[in-house]
Amino acid sequence: MTAAFTFTTVPKILFEAGSAGDLAKTAAPALKGAKRVLFITDAGVRGAGLADGALAGLEAAGLAVHIYDKVVADPPESVIHEAVEEGRAFGAEAVIGFGGGSPMDTAKVVAVLLSGEQPLSEMYGVQQVRASRPPLILLPTTSGTGSEVTNVAVITTGATSKRGIAADPLYADMAILDADLTLGLPRHPTAYTGIDAMVHAIEAFTNRRAKNPVSDALALAALKKLHGAILKACEDGADREARGDMLLGAMLAGQAFSNSPCAGVHAMAYPLGGMFHVPHGLSNAVVLPPVLRFNASQAEGLYGEISEHLGLKSGSAGLIDEMDRIADTVGIERRLSQLGISHNDVPRMAEDVAANDRLLPNNPREMTYDSIVAMYEEIL
Repeated sequence: MTAAFTFTTVPKILFEAGSAGDLAKTAAPALKGAKRVLFITDAGVRGAGLADGALAGLEAAGLAVHIYDKVVADPPESVIHEAVEEGRAFGAEAVIGFGGGSPMDTAKVVAVLLSGEQPLSEMYGVQQVRASRPPLILLPTTSGTGSEVTNVAVITTGATSKRGIAADPLYADMAILDADLTLGLPRHPTAYTGIDAMVHAIEAFTNRRAKNPVSDALALAALKKLHGAILKACEDGADREARGDMLLGAMLAGQAFSNSPCAGVHAMAYPLGGMFHVPHGLSNAVVLPPVLRFNASQAEGLYGEISEHLGLKSGSAGLIDEMDRIADTVGIERRLSQLGISHNDVPRMAEDVAANDRLLPNNPREMTYDSIVAMYEEIL
């Protein structure tokens, strides 16, 4: 008998190439008449011209737009607060997040802070957000985080630590997926973000606390799309079909893990980003192999289901070998030492992971400080 579960997601999703260029029209149902828009992105996206069409369309439709483009990877609290201040001064009536996971995460948190009803310090954890927010629309420019359809945002707190907010007010009113925004993304970022999305699906499918039939179906569908497209997208950044499949797969994985959350891989990846500023997707790719091997004794059947679904050799070995093959084929870093991380860094990284009480309870196998150290040392 299936155990009781709930499933929540973004109420409106548009998947259409070229749709960002007519953003005022496509987002109109979610904007709910708002005329003053806070547009959150980063300097890289802005400099590449990816947002030009969307911004021109908004302004041509008579909307007043304030652009905040100072988001950085693994956004710190200072960026959040600065964006909120600018949004309030502008009188923002809606928020649009445009970019990768960091701009979208920033947009979600800024939206719930604009009202001033609750401080950021009270929002960390699970379902701790009580504040209302204005309309929120998200557009991804990478195929990885799935942030456009999740209720999760990850913020860097203090000097190095990363903390998560998981609460339903962070679900956007609308997610707009325009594959044209991802054309030409370089080979390695395509690989990083694509593997991140695959990890989302794998961890959602094997979550020991919140696994459910809807997330399972989405996770398997995501893995099918992502596995079939990732190497094609890496080889040819202009392959529109592969880019569309990557974007769709990342979104499906986002819906899956938002309801059946991530686990040990993400917990071990966070210190790489928070302490050493390693891109989030690459962090996940590097720590994935030892965590898969560690979990195999408890998740053999589930990993085997994924292997069968993807047409790989049977059992967990099929999945582990295939993820290794993808990383090797693309040529991304595989060792901590390649990222400037040494044996001396392992204890404080492991302490950070061991304290992650949001993610570790989801892992198929219990992770202790000693087992975390051993997994890091395996990939030094």
